[in-house]
Amino acid sequence: MLQTGRVIGMPVTVGSTVHVAERIIREAHAGHDGYVCVANVHMVSTAMRDEKLRQIIGKALLVTADGLPLVWILKRNGFKEAERVTGTDLTLKLCERTSVEGMAVGFYGGSPETIRRLQKLMTERFSALKVAFCESPPLLPVQPEVDQDIVKRINESGAHIVFVGLGCPKQEFWMMAYKPYLSATLIGVGAAFDFLAGTAKRAPVWMQRYGFEWLHRLAVNPRKTLKRYVMTNPPFIWMVIKECVKRRKLKNSSF
Repeated sequence: MLQTGRVIGMPVTVGSTVHVAERIIREAHAGHDGYVCVANVHMVSTAMRDEKLRQIIGKALLVTADGLPLVWILKRNGFKEAERVTGTDLTLKLCERTSVEGMAVGFYGGSPETIRRLQKLMTERFSALKVAFCESPPLLPVQPEVDQDIVKRINESGAHIVFVGLGCPKQEFWMMAYKPYLSATLIGVGAAFDFLAGTAKRAPVWMQRYGFEWLHRLAVNPRKTLKRYVMTNPPFIWMVIKECVKRRKLKNSSF
């Protein structure tokens, strides 16, 4: 059963990868045109500065806890069963489930090499997987305008679920803009395409388990990640501290 907690005021879904995937399958079967956000520290911190992004996240069908700090906060707030649900793990579970259910999927995002390798490896891993749509877009603005040709291609493909790998916040703006025109359920999965295609190396399991995946990314690609971490991690930590102090004051005043 899924629940909804809050991390610095932002709704975050509490549940396992399996339960989240089951909910998405039901939504896709029903033909719902919603979208799912996969949230980490970067997304939460960015949303605190961007009202439009915060509204987009608030309107999502589900917002999973991709980053371990979000899981820790949820546990501290009383959701002891909170688990990490990453874009990579969720993509794998949904490809597994859709291949069994006979549902078609689509992939939108990544470089041409990444998207080719992704389609090849996913269909090799799940032999019954139906990839109805697969496209590497040109460089898009952060808030893209709706391209009716893309709308037509996705809808005509018959894809029930479309994985969107454009990175945050571009993929969230893209999903919000395209949602009214598409019959598929959309899932913004961030760097999952690169990890699954093997064009980027995911952190070792022990680093993922203990919350050090960010350190691996920093070591592998410091030019890309250093500025991001400097811009988003300190504000996130500060907001968490402020929220903890506020909660403590409210608790003390109730006695």
